[in-house]
Amino acid sequence: MHILITGGTGLIGRHLCKALLAEGHELTVLSRNPDSVPSKCGASVLAMAGLDEWRADQTFDAIINLAGEPIVDARWTAQRKQVLSDSRVSLTDKLVQRIAAARHKPRVLLSGSAVGFYGNRGDTVLDESAAAGEDFAARLCKAWEEAALNAEKTGVRVCLLRTGLVLSRRGGLLGRMLLPFKLGLGSRLGDGKQWMSWVHIDDYVGMLLSLLRDAQASGPYNMTAPQPSTNKEFTAALAKVLHRPAPFFMPAMLLKSVMGERACLLLEGQKVLPMKMMAEGYRFSFTNLADALHDLLDK
Repeated sequence: MHILITGGTGLIGRHLCKALLAEGHELTVLSRNPDSVPSKCGASVLAMAGLDEWRADQTFDAIINLAGEPIVDARWTAQRKQVLSDSRVSLTDKLVQRIAAARHKPRVLLSGSAVGFYGNRGDTVLDESAAAGEDFAARLCKAWEEAALNAEKTGVRVCLLRTGLVLSRRGGLLGRMLLPFKLGLGSRLGDGKQWMSWVHIDDYVGMLLSLLRDAQASGPYNMTAPQPSTNKEFTAALAKVLHRPAPFFMPAMLLKSVMGERACLLLEGQKVLPMKMMAEGYRFSFTNLADALHDLLDK
């Protein structure tokens, strides 16, 4: 297949490109820095600087939409919220418009979302049928998904990727945590009771490939491992794997004063289960957090 990927130079995208190339697919990556695509994604990967380069007679068999500015990197000012929306909702709107204009429609659109869709739900177990939350992150995810679902009107199969905390040694959450934990400065956040619905990068890519192949798969999918952990459990597991103490905790009030509204991403959580993936027979390589961390960090 010829596959168009947005966000292909990011953490997930780079792993995904490697897996897709190994299967023999032809890839085009949409990037604001097209010159960086071959080095980050593979020498044979084509680059597209903007969706206006997608010609009406050009055929993509599938589209994987992973683009989006990092949600935790900067304070949520009104301007930043607009940037986050534009990089997700507006880009997806434009992507669907290009799909509608294409003479040969892709068979499937796999489009990003996040478990933040559900909002802060405490200890409630959440499957794909759970309703959306009401905070900013939840509203953003809901609008993002609604934009992608418009592609169904053109006859394209759509899967929504409600992504959890993707664990990889090379970046993301785990990459940021490694240095303080290695220095013995690891700490739980607040009371540590908030849920962290994590997934090993290999399983995330594996689920993506499964959804790409399965012509019957559609709608939302929780892209997480089947055993979420609390922040307290996650902190203890990471410290144990690194053979370091983690005696501290970060007071919630301090996080809120430093991070503002976005502190909710660290102090609140969702207990998410990948019920649809399990029902459709996906076999996880890593269901246990300790096993996942050992696999990533013992190498």
